[in-house]
Amino acid sequence: MTTRKKILGSHVKRLLSGVSDHGRRHLSEVETDLVQTTLLLEEAVEKLTSSFMAIHHVVDSRQEAINRLLAGQAPTAEESACLTGMSGEIAGHVNAAVTSMQFQDMTSQLLDRTLRRVTGLREFLTTLSEHGDEILPESDGDEIVERLGKVSMALAIQSLELRSMLRKSVEQRHLESGDVELF
Repeated sequence: MTTRKKILGSHVKRLLSGVSDHGRRHLSEVETDLVQTTLLLEEAVEKLTSSFMAIHHVVDSRQEAINRLLAGQAPTAEESACLTGMSGEIAGHVNAAVTSMQFQDMTSQLLDRTLRRVTGLREFLTTLSEHGDEILPESDGDEIVERLGKVSMALAIQSLELRSMLRKSVEQRHLESGDVELF
């Protein structure tokens, strides 16, 4: 085998290996982000359900006293105390529900990051295709090696730009719930 063929084979092997590694890495990150999004949504729905059920329980447990008031009767001392604390109890459950809904902010960030990864991977493959189109069947070995070097460099730069653009953590910042950083 000639040295030229060995060099060409080496460049092709390195290019294909790089494309494969890049694709697998970003698809793995996409999968991780989607799993994390699913877990966040499941947790948020669980907490919302729990908050709404707690609100229903508070109102339902006070219904007898409410019915007496509506009928013009005076509630018992115990019912009055429960009714007085009802507003605070409900406010606590509503705050818990609002905090749960703020997980939407984090899931939105995860989905945005996932879409940017997919877009970056598509652009990566487009670059590969465009540079591949420049390699003609009649190209000699030196020209092919040069073109493969250029495509490898372009893909390496795109990969680094994509990685640096994507934050590793997802953050949630809202006044009532404080700061949360995940992943």
